[in-house]
Amino acid sequence: MATRGAIRNATAPRPRQQLKMPRPASPRAAFHQRQRRRIDGAATLAAKFPRLKSLKVDAEYYAADNATRIGHVKYVLNVEHAKSLLCFECPNRECVRGDFDLSEVLAAAIAARHKSVAGELRCRGWRNQDAIRKAYCQTILRYELRLEY
Repeated sequence: MATRGAIRNATAPRPRQQLKMPRPASPRAAFHQRQRRRIDGAATLAAKFPRLKSLKVDAEYYAADNATRIGHVKYVLNVEHAKSLLCFECPNRECVRGDFDLSEVLAAAIAARHKSVAGELRCRGWRNQDAIRKAYCQTILRYELRLEY
């Protein structure tokens, strides 16, 4: 009986396909692609901090003038699956190389067994592509981390 096309034997090994990340279209996209690879390669919270049982995050974004709230994020992380690099992307869509990395804040809080830690960070990315090496973004992130052991 004739068949159309090739039929692959189910037990035959498949050729290995190598997936390449598409080339980013902008410096912002390139930065986020590198950050994503860095985060994906990190250990989970449970693996890095075995005593940590729960982590809740409350984060508010403010414009650089400190007067206008431009966003709010509130969530509970699953410590078994969440990565130990705790990074928040800058909400300024034109910001280049900007984000907020709370990984060291989190590690210090866990080392000191704090139940809550709050603070404020300013974005150190560039305001936009034209302002690279000229003007920082300066968007503000106010955060509170609540931890349970």
